[in-house]
Amino acid sequence: MNKLFVAYKPSGLSSNAFLTKLKKKYKNKKAGFSGTLDPFAKGVLLIAFDQYTKLFRFFNKSPKIYKATLWLGVHSKSLDNQNIEQISLIKAFDLSKLQKIQNELLGKINYTPPAYCAKKINGIRSYELAKKGLQSNLKTTQMEIFHSKILHYNHPFLTMEISVSEGGYIRSYCELFARKLNINATLSSLERLKEGDFFYENEKELNALDYLNLRKNTIKYPQKLHNGQKIFLDDLEIQEEGCYLLEEADFFSIINIKNDQVEYYLNKVLKC
Repeated sequence: MNKLFVAYKPSGLSSNAFLTKLKKKYKNKKAGFSGTLDPFAKGVLLIAFDQYTKLFRFFNKSPKIYKATLWLGVHSKSLDNQNIEQISLIKAFDLSKLQKIQNELLGKINYTPPAYCAKKINGIRSYELAKKGLQSNLKTTQMEIFHSKILHYNHPFLTMEISVSEGGYIRSYCELFARKLNINATLSSLERLKEGDFFYENEKELNALDYLNLRKNTIKYPQKLHNGQKIFLDDLEIQEEGCYLLEEADFFSIINIKNDQVEYYLNKVLKC
């Protein structure tokens, strides 16, 4: 059963464990998700079943919007409310100083992902290595902060809404924010509110075609799609290189044109 919807992952559960629960709930064995949430975080997780699991790359999943609470004066190895090693009582900051730093951390910024993250190192999640005290040696990378807003500040807790590019880490943002204050800080909570075009609506089923970021093409002989036959460049209205959507009444196909050759990426994907 092809299905696309947005689920809400609770805190304290890995994305894979949460997906297992959804597979049992909907009685579907083939399922996947986009945009891994660390066990500590909660919120929006895009879920697909069956053939739709191959569509993630064609969806607009940026920016990602988070609600994060920074706990000022606290040192944690994992930059969250686990693995806390030190809590320091520090004086409250003027809101104007916090707003100044917030504005400084806009645009493209370089950072090193936290060791306790879901990135894979030789097939192993970085946080699994960190739990064993092993070095993951994550490389410096870049994320873009599109927008940030201080929602409220009740010292030592600073709650913000942050809009970030795909692949960005809010825990690293927290670390950078703390450095500018010359203090330690960690996250006491993290919630993903939105992932590009996707937000939580009680697991409402979505029409995948409404979200595909693809140009539509037209084929002269639709029967070729029905029979899964090879498609040639001359069969198509648009012949430029790229991925295209070919839509029929009951199904759709995705093709790729490269070096004057046409290949199926997906053929005969049944509509919901």
